[in-house]
Amino acid sequence: MSKQKVVAIVGPTAVGKTALAGELARRLPVEVISVDSRQVYRGMDIGTAKATPQERALVRHHLVDVVEPTDDFSLALFLDLAHAAIQDIAARGKLPLLVGGTGQYLWALLEGWRVPPVPPDPAFRAEMEALAREQGRETLVQRLAQADPQALAIVDTRNPRRVIRALEVHRATGVPWSQLRARGEEQYDALVLGLTMPRAALYRRIDQRVDAMLAAGWADEVRRLLGQGVTPEHPSMASVGYWELAAYIKGEMSLGDATRNIKTASHRFARHQYAWFRLKDPRIHWLDASEPAKAVEEAAKLVEGFLSF
Repeated sequence: MSKQKVVAIVGPTAVGKTALAGELARRLPVEVISVDSRQVYRGMDIGTAKATPQERALVRHHLVDVVEPTDDFSLALFLDLAHAAIQDIAARGKLPLLVGGTGQYLWALLEGWRVPPVPPDPAFRAEMEALAREQGRETLVQRLAQADPQALAIVDTRNPRRVIRALEVHRATGVPWSQLRARGEEQYDALVLGLTMPRAALYRRIDQRVDAMLAAGWADEVRRLLGQGVTPEHPSMASVGYWELAAYIKGEMSLGDATRNIKTASHRFARHQYAWFRLKDPRIHWLDASEPAKAVEEAAKLVEGFLSF
């Protein structure tokens, strides 16, 4: 029995993945599955660069606005929802189009990772967060190095929440978190399209988008979330820019400093995404996003060829 075909559009933040998805949707019977660990949160629209209402009217989107920003969301939950969405889309005769920059989610889905559904352990998390405050973030990294040294190469050690989650999974299962990357049976026949551009041009585009998001009311979005009881400690607020804007709203940082910090963090985030989507990865068909019209034509030809076999 042949495997279900899926197409993915990957690449760093602000490179134009949503726009390419929209262009493909004009030509092919597709539905989009968001592969973004932040767009799952309701009410976090501007700062996570969700597709606009007009873009969603053009093509149906799945896995957007799934949980409240006070809820936890995990890789295991993403996989459950994504598999179900793929089956739903395929059953209606359409092509699942995976779009997003969360590399861990994308490869876990395509490589068939075996992920134990470990629920959050609030007491353990609180204990680790207190340890990080008292002794520094490196204390957590050292613990992970002892428990699962291979995880250091794949966990964002600059993000304490990621380190704590790896420790939490190891504590609950006795299995090193890094072993989650062990491949199971691949369920899908996938074409992966990657968008890229020279780094300096990408950084300029990121900076321009940050300015546009702020002009569109990003600070007001964060102010509303804080008013609803969302705190900087909630995992949703680890999204780039939300913590900085919360600090600005609380009077702990100027808007100018917050803006500069957001741009710097966004550049760093883009580099981290390239660690997941490597330019030399033979599985990825890279397209030059500096020439969007050409990239659209190349992508359409690749998808049509992929579907013809």
